[in-house]
Amino acid sequence: MAGEIPDLHAQERTGTGKGAARQARRDGLVPGIVFGGEADPLPINLPFNELFKRLKSGRFKSTLFNLKVEGHEDVRVICRDVQRDVVKDLPTHVDLMRLRRTSKVNLFIPVEFLNEDIAPGIKKGGVLTVVRPEVELVVTAGDIPEKITVDLDGLNVGDTITISSVELPAGATPTIDRDFVIANISAPSGLKSAENEEGDGDEAAADDAAEATEE
Repeated sequence: MAGEIPDLHAQERTGTGKGAARQARRDGLVPGIVFGGEADPLPINLPFNELFKRLKSGRFKSTLFNLKVEGHEDVRVICRDVQRDVVKDLPTHVDLMRLRRTSKVNLFIPVEFLNEDIAPGIKKGGVLTVVRPEVELVVTAGDIPEKITVDLDGLNVGDTITISSVELPAGATPTIDRDFVIANISAPSGLKSAENEEGDGDEAAADDAAEATEE
């Protein structure tokens, strides 16, 4: 099942050139351009506040959007560039690229963990440590997975979940070649402390034995 694609609202920009772009910024808008596909480039204006909020939330360049422009059909787009003011670091122009349903795109897909309550390692007091709550995958624009699921049933303390042990959605592949870690079940903090104290005691005994030998 494909995940919900967020809407990105914009309006067509009638003027072109630097003058029209400056006027748009004075009006609280950020000029941009939509290109690619079989249609002509479309100059647009995006509401500054909405764009700034999305930029602050992160992943803007790796999020697929449903672009809505009055008078035009909705189209799926992905950001290819955000130009910023060199002093204020605020967005001044946005480049959006149209995508066909068959286009491949890099997106961050959330990871969901199942059966945490029955995992043997967690029932013994182990802690699920999530290294990657999201995984960047190459997916098809027309079939974006909503999430990746990881089944924790049967996992014990010390077990590690890597990308190779997870069943990925059909047609999706990781952007990283190596077998990276998604999560692990670590030992309870009390057990770690006991092991550390035990280790410190062994080291102290070894030091005492060494000192006795030297004497």
